[in-house]
Amino acid sequence: MMKLEGALYPWRFRLVLALLALMVAAIAWRIVDLHIFDHDFLKGQGDARSMRHIPIPAHRGLITDRNGEPLAVSTPVTTLWGNPKELVGARDQWAALAKALGQDAKALAERLDQLAGREFTYLVRGLTPEQGQAVLDLKIPGVYALEEFRRFYPAGEVTAHVLGFTDIDDHGREGMELAFDEWLAGVPGKRQVLKDRRGRLIRDVQVVQNAKAGRTLELSIDLRLQYLAHRELRNAITEVGAKAGTLVMLDVKTGEVLAMVNQPTYNPNNKRNLNLAAMRNRALVDVFEPGSTMKPLSMSAALESGRWKPEDKVEVAPGRLQIGRYTIRDVSHAEGGVLDLTGILIKSSNVGMSKVAFDIGGESIHSLMQRVGFGQDTGLGFPGEQVGNLPSYREWRKAETATLSYGYGLSVTAVQLAHAYATLANDGRAVPLALARQDRPQEGVQVISPKVAKTMQGMLQQVVEAPGGVFRAKVPGYHVAGKSGTARKNSVGAKGYKEKSYRSLFAGFAPTSNPRIAMAVVIDEPSNGTYFGGLISAPVFGRVMAGALRLMNVAPDNLSPPAETKTADREVPVPGKGGRI
Repeated sequence: MMKLEGALYPWRFRLVLALLALMVAAIAWRIVDLHIFDHDFLKGQGDARSMRHIPIPAHRGLITDRNGEPLAVSTPVTTLWGNPKELVGARDQWAALAKALGQDAKALAERLDQLAGREFTYLVRGLTPEQGQAVLDLKIPGVYALEEFRRFYPAGEVTAHVLGFTDIDDHGREGMELAFDEWLAGVPGKRQVLKDRRGRLIRDVQVVQNAKAGRTLELSIDLRLQYLAHRELRNAITEVGAKAGTLVMLDVKTGEVLAMVNQPTYNPNNKRNLNLAAMRNRALVDVFEPGSTMKPLSMSAALESGRWKPEDKVEVAPGRLQIGRYTIRDVSHAEGGVLDLTGILIKSSNVGMSKVAFDIGGESIHSLMQRVGFGQDTGLGFPGEQVGNLPSYREWRKAETATLSYGYGLSVTAVQLAHAYATLANDGRAVPLALARQDRPQEGVQVISPKVAKTMQGMLQQVVEAPGGVFRAKVPGYHVAGKSGTARKNSVGAKGYKEKSYRSLFAGFAPTSNPRIAMAVVIDEPSNGTYFGGLISAPVFGRVMAGALRLMNVAPDNLSPPAETKTADREVPVPGKGGRI
């Protein structure tokens, strides 16, 4: 029958044979082509099934203080992950795995059962290399390791609010770690490895791309001053039973932040059971009414107007002033009921300051406060920083003018307060603030006339050194200038102020002859029976300033001249002669 069909249709038979021959030839040619000419194809297909690229983690950049002391470093850690599909086949080893991981065996078993259809889950992260290798040595199928880095902060709670911290993936989440995340973060690399079908590493082939480490960030903070400020503020908070506290120290000439501490604080190396309130950098994110620490700025506006001189007198008797339904009161009374401008600052007279403010007008005071930076961003770029509030009115009535002049009705941060005093100390030149070390001095802007600023420096020195002044802020061997303040706290969610709830403040600079350091101290709600800034915050200022000036090798400017000593003539016997020398 086949022979008959072939005889009847010979062309069909030949066509089929030809097609089969072409197919065989094509297959044969493809085999020859793949093995001789186009061998990269088979190699590529084989690599696609066995060759893998493993990321090489990048080392996060180092953060140091201005002297090169490490503040944040990255240490290598091992992260263990598992393939639940493979681990299901090694169920009898789950108990040993849980023990090695330090986890509850039942909880681990339940998690692996829930993820049985997946191929990836983290088992534990952040182990030391030794701990990770101990688990891998158990050779449990489906358990693998990744190389990662974890941030460590050598100074712990001392620098916590400035540095912030990173998350488990080594990304910045708070503070300078977040603000400079792109600068500090490195670029991961790639390593080519050969794995079998079960994902086990067979051979490390080559490094395709090297990891690029993050760049070093050198802060303006001086760790020595940071430790000093942290210790003294912590001791003061404990001593006066305060709720919280803040201290900011600035370099007058460069605008660099030398120290910034807050209480309460936290340990960024152990973030378990963290109190969120303790994580807040109060120096930059908390705003408050600064009270009498604003009087030097209001007084500067008066001197700048040309209408007032330091020796001009103001009647402050009987120690109170009625403005409509409001009464302005003084805590301490002037002898004779009259004070000059320096006396108004020494006695911290609200009545005297208000009368001066009425004469020059609220707009003049507002203008000067705006020029020194209140109500504006400091330019530090710190996450969550507040700008405060400096109110402005179309018509400055007496009530608004008076309250602004002695530090109520506006809100500032501790950094803004320190910056304002640094501007006075720098002869009226405002220098931009910086949390990163500055290699060259920054250009400043003259916001107060040098003559007025220098006059105010002398007046503020008298506030500390004159009889009846804030003597607790004195520093042996140095002339110090500054002003204390006490401000009642606002009621949250209600109008008015809390009863018996105060902030104690002191701001100043030293040495007065050539100011180098400006500082602001804020202590929130002291509860030991007293709350005046001159009694609570001034001693902290004095102790920290004394230590800081010594550490920075600032020459004293208030040393007593050496006592003159007279050496009486004395007779010295000369061999063979008598006589006097």
